[in-house]
Amino acid sequence: MRTKIKQIFTQSEKYQTQEVTIYGWVRTNRAQAQFGFLNVNDGSYFDNVQVVYESNLSNFEDISKFRVGVSVKVTGIVTLTPGMKQPLEIKATVVEMIGDCPENYPIQPKRHTREFLREVAHLRPRTNLFSAVFRIRSVAAMAIHTYFQERGYLYVHTPLITCADCEGSDQMFKITTLNMNQLPLDDDGRVDFKEDLFGKQAYITGSGQLHGETFAMAFSDIYTFGPTFRTENSNTKTHANEFWMIEPEMAFCDLEGLMDIEEEMLKFIVKYVIDKCPKEIDFCDQFVEKGLKSKLEAIINSDFKRVKHEDVITILKDAKVKWEFAPEYGEDIAKEHEKYITEHFGGPVFITDWPKDIKAYYMKLNPDGKTVAAVDLVVPQAGELMGGSQREDNLDVLLERMEQLGVDKNEIDWYLDTRRYGGCPHSGFGMGFERLIMYLTGVENIRDVIPFPRTPKNCNF
Repeated sequence: MRTKIKQIFTQSEKYQTQEVTIYGWVRTNRAQAQFGFLNVNDGSYFDNVQVVYESNLSNFEDISKFRVGVSVKVTGIVTLTPGMKQPLEIKATVVEMIGDCPENYPIQPKRHTREFLREVAHLRPRTNLFSAVFRIRSVAAMAIHTYFQERGYLYVHTPLITCADCEGSDQMFKITTLNMNQLPLDDDGRVDFKEDLFGKQAYITGSGQLHGETFAMAFSDIYTFGPTFRTENSNTKTHANEFWMIEPEMAFCDLEGLMDIEEEMLKFIVKYVIDKCPKEIDFCDQFVEKGLKSKLEAIINSDFKRVKHEDVITILKDAKVKWEFAPEYGEDIAKEHEKYITEHFGGPVFITDWPKDIKAYYMKLNPDGKTVAAVDLVVPQAGELMGGSQREDNLDVLLERMEQLGVDKNEIDWYLDTRRYGGCPHSGFGMGFERLIMYLTGVENIRDVIPFPRTPKNCNF
């Protein structure tokens, strides 16, 4: 029977002096005249297990030549070694090769640049860095589901194919079944989408929000968690064309209640990951971002400040700083501004009440008529982590805002029914999952927290 390496490490007293059979891949092989050491990893645990093989094994000479990357089956006795660098080892009685690995195997036991590892994205999970990153990603996903499920939220699978324009069709991928070399045209010479599969122009979703709101009007509290797509031709460290989003929507919830949920959720996720991934966090703290663990623990214990956008601009203007981008009332803030604000307040900051002219049509118009009940959460070092708002529940105001911003109400008339039929105050936010993983690991480039990143001019694998 196969025993996973995680079981041996986490239940070492149980397995002491017991015979076990493990399967895995060789990370290193140190062969000497009379004995040798294999470091083996099966993916179940961050640490490798050390396998000691001795010259009394019939295939000792063959084992000593096993290269890095070889897959093996090992049977042996578990021996605790509390005085050694590793807490335990396996004294092998049988070592068998399952799959050979040639000398030109790209993942050798040395430091590789992250740029190189992106070129072998299908192999990079076998390195310590990406073992840590993707294990943390998995646990963080579970933390998100746990948080919402324990609080009675409904998990909604919103469509990936949509005709609803939430983020702006200029940022959405268009899909079609039409023959691109022989497009059907209407009388005006435009593409006749009536001939297409859905009978109209369709997109790959940039957000599940609009569909999520309809479910919130029936279940009160819902969340979506899945892939989204944007066509931004951006090559920054924080942008990708395919990424995952968490988008909760809550009925009978105003902006203050929304911020309470955002803060509670983030603290829950951070603590969950610290508790479940101590080795991975320690590794990232040592090799990726010094002080990472302290930063994350500080988030858990922080009191998130709440400051209006106008007051933030005043603070920035009064600061004795030479800005690359001068802060202005009525305008967005830059990364340098976010960094300063979190340092100024000594922790995470909710920036609220944004100018309506730089925000979306569905955000609740404030009584001043100039701002909307929107909020961005900025955190130390990472900047913006979440963005949300109280949604405009007044149908007349919403229609007026849509007209001002040129949004075709006929395309999303079904969405307006959420205001026509039993509408109520409701709020929601979005958090990019990869931004969260970058914050949890200290990894600076979004390409290194997605298994197979999709960015401009890069759709390999």
